[in-house]
Amino acid sequence: MSDSVAFWDTSAIIPLCCNQEFSFLARRIRRTLDLPVVWWGTPVEVHSGIERLRREDFLNEAKSRQAIDGWQKFHLRARKIRPDDAVLKLAMSMPAAYKIRALDAFQLAAALRWCGERPRSRPFVSADYRLCEAAGDAGFDVVSLAK
Repeated sequence: MSDSVAFWDTSAIIPLCCNQEFSFLARRIRRTLDLPVVWWGTPVEVHSGIERLRREDFLNEAKSRQAIDGWQKFHLRARKIRPDDAVLKLAMSMPAAYKIRALDAFQLAAALRWCGERPRSRPFVSADYRLCEAAGDAGFDVVSLAK
């Protein structure tokens, strides 16, 4: 799958940036799925997640800075799916259709927008069990960190 494009959910990105339970698997997947796609709001989610880990003393200040640096390198390579009316319309239908929360609805809607609503054979990388189920139901090839 080298040079493959894949949509990455925040729950799979944070383990790339700092050591967590799924970090080894996330990094291995990252090497095989070269070109990341992310939702426009992902930077806020990543910064929030890293800050939460720092507040909870999982990361010290230096490790937090390293995690942000890792995120910025990832983000520079990533294709960003911007918010537009099509993403909004898709996202509004997601909570009822897939029983997911608002931010997950935006992630899944952005992924569907990325692939022109043709998710077959498109990788969707996540560590969120519920979002993985929804992405699978939507037709993506789910690459789950949460086995």
